[in-house]
Amino acid sequence: MRAVVVRSFGGPEVLEVAEVPVPVAGEGQVRIRVEAATVNPVDLATRSGALAEAGLMSARDVVGLGWDVAGTVEEVGPGVTGIEPGDRVIGLSDRLDVPLGAQADQVVLDADAVTAAPAGVSPVQAATLPLNGLTAAQALDGLGLSPGQTLLVTGAAGAVGGFATQLAAARGIRVIAVAGAGDEPLVRELGADLFVPRTARLGEAVRALVPGGVHAALDAALTGAAALDAVRSHGAFAALVAGAAPPPLRGVRVFTHWIYADGARLAELAALVEAGSLTLRVAGTLPLEQVAAAHKRLAEGGLRGRLVLTP
Repeated sequence: MRAVVVRSFGGPEVLEVAEVPVPVAGEGQVRIRVEAATVNPVDLATRSGALAEAGLMSARDVVGLGWDVAGTVEEVGPGVTGIEPGDRVIGLSDRLDVPLGAQADQVVLDADAVTAAPAGVSPVQAATLPLNGLTAAQALDGLGLSPGQTLLVTGAAGAVGGFATQLAAARGIRVIAVAGAGDEPLVRELGADLFVPRTARLGEAVRALVPGGVHAALDAALTGAAALDAVRSHGAFAALVAGAAPPPLRGVRVFTHWIYADGARLAELAALVEAGSLTLRVAGTLPLEQVAAAHKRLAEGGLRGRLVLTP
């Protein structure tokens, strides 16, 4: 079978679609025939060597890429209940240091990282949910906001920011969205109550709309101190990338959220998709062999949704 791997770090040219053995599901695991796998910024950071330089993964001869997967269960390992061969599922591979990721013909995941695919959407659409949906939901949980409170979402038109905007609005949280000027209609459709263009000085612009500042910020665009300036004293701030968290000025509780697989929570998000309460966005599809082109396109920026590989 085929799998996307890197044997040395560098630009998109180091990506290889290699022939590898079919993996075997072990205790508590399932093997999935991959129908769709997204390309995310974490894949670019893995391929470039940035994550290894940051000490987040060790050196190995071969590194597999890909976190999100949608597909069909081929094999169920010992001890697995509630999942059967033939089930349509989505799941998340949340480990960096692996020889085989989700960008492959088949992948093995822990059963508790998998849930039934949402009905009524294609595998390509469903594959965009796990990593970005769980990141948004888990970061929101960490912020601990109550209905009626205010949340600044930077990068609100992006994959994580879009999910965060919808999920927060559904909880009764008042969302102030930051995005490009042309994205205002999109983020308002997603549930944003107020809008600030990303070219504005965030602290001043947000405080003009929300006197005293917002209760919390979810910094999907990695704006750091600029977004922190918009948060009121003793508020909360969620950073999503290592090293992107600003100092905890004015008593603001600043934390970096580290995504983790959670099949039960993913099932909740899938139910929201089925109910029409959560929007899945696909920026484009490419065959597995064009993974390098997907990396180049993602690095250019400006995507609204995720690029999806279809093995």
